[in-house]
Amino acid sequence: MSVLPGGLRVCVESVPQYGRGLAAVALTVAAGGDDDPAGRHGTAHLVEHLMFPRSGGGSADPTGEGHAALVAGAGGVCNAETHRDHTVFHTTVPAESLPDVLAWEARRLLGFAPTEDVIRTETDVIGEEIRGAGDAGRSWESALGALYPGSRDSFGTAAELAGITAGEVEAFFRAHYTARRMVLSVVGDVDPAGVMAVVRAVFAGVGVIRVAGEAGAAEGIRAAGEARAAEEARAAGEPRTAREIHTAPLPSGRPGVAVGHPLPDPVADRPAYLAQAVLAQVLGRSRLPALARSARDGHRLTSATVTCGYHGQWLASAAPDLTLAVLGRAPGTEVDAAVGIWRSVLRAVAEGPLPEAEHRRAVNSLLVAWHRQADSLPTRAVALGRDALLLPGSAGPDALPAELRRTTPAEVAAAARALLEGPATVTELAPQARTVPTARAHTVLTARAGTELAPQARTVPIARAGTELAPQKGTVG
Repeated sequence: MSVLPGGLRVCVESVPQYGRGLAAVALTVAAGGDDDPAGRHGTAHLVEHLMFPRSGGGSADPTGEGHAALVAGAGGVCNAETHRDHTVFHTTVPAESLPDVLAWEARRLLGFAPTEDVIRTETDVIGEEIRGAGDAGRSWESALGALYPGSRDSFGTAAELAGITAGEVEAFFRAHYTARRMVLSVVGDVDPAGVMAVVRAVFAGVGVIRVAGEAGAAEGIRAAGEARAAEEARAAGEPRTAREIHTAPLPSGRPGVAVGHPLPDPVADRPAYLAQAVLAQVLGRSRLPALARSARDGHRLTSATVTCGYHGQWLASAAPDLTLAVLGRAPGTEVDAAVGIWRSVLRAVAEGPLPEAEHRRAVNSLLVAWHRQADSLPTRAVALGRDALLLPGSAGPDALPAELRRTTPAEVAAAARALLEGPATVTELAPQARTVPTARAHTVLTARAGTELAPQARTVPIARAGTELAPQKGTVG
């Protein structure tokens, strides 16, 4: 890890064994949904989109060729995702193209100046993404908002974005995309000294505040950010204390219920956080699927999804964060009955002891997922940036296997007890009927939800519940 004079942190890792001939670049920025200005929910998401202009000239790409087209022309791929507390841009290319990619990355930061026409195009695209958000995404955001009032989702609100101006977008960019709020990670078949020479040359002016007015604005943002971080830390330790918080029902393709629980702080209480990741595996791999298959009492589940972390991505956000269970309800199974089944499964684990073989299978499934992703260069680049920005003190992604192996059955039982004893949100998922305008206009069909936000939200059996460290919620394309 190096720090440029302006404050940009740069992490370069030479790991040719994970991608010979390839390199990945990740730019992680401490700006997400929580930073959106009042009345402009979705600004961080919009800025992410505007970093990928669909046509060049007058925006982040002054040469006239879009950033994504430049990367594709080099034989690479790129994408980005906006989270509650950060935004990350990631690119993978042949290693010989790395100097060009670093120059393009710096250029779109230095040349950020979106036009009104481009802004209108991207707000329309974001509106479609919001309308297409699936059941799992809406359930997650509903649970987080109920447990931590004032928290913001990363997508935004179409109505608030409709009137946003280029001036407002640029003000957000200048305030948040500063050098001290960014981490650049470069991973792959690279020479660290050579990479740093290029980075120092092309990123010298990126995120540097040059005038007194900008410095004053940045200082205000810094103070506000520190106040927000302090408030988040307080909120993360003190979620709402009501044992069961019922939220407004959400439309769904099938009857169900979503139950949300606060997670421990991944920095201050990392062992307890990792025990929750193992618990999600135990529940998703064996306990809930077996229950759904074998129940005969008329109060049963038809499916179950258990995710640990932001939309199923664990260690992808700072506190506050959630474990979310989405349970399908069979006909005749009421919401309270489904929640009772969920709590009975938690009780069985809490009262343990968890069989060693079951515990080991759950840990091993997480380890297999980690090792499968270890050769994914963008995964490593993103993980390094997130660790530096969001999880200070982390030993890095390669320390994770040993940390998981140290998790014990007793800690997993304690994790289950924590979910039982702590606050929880309950959200009914209710099918919505609609009339389809066809020749049989009076035929009523069940409305289907749109695209899921996270690939982990699958019906049982869940082999990868909460295992993903890689980017999952891309918002470009």
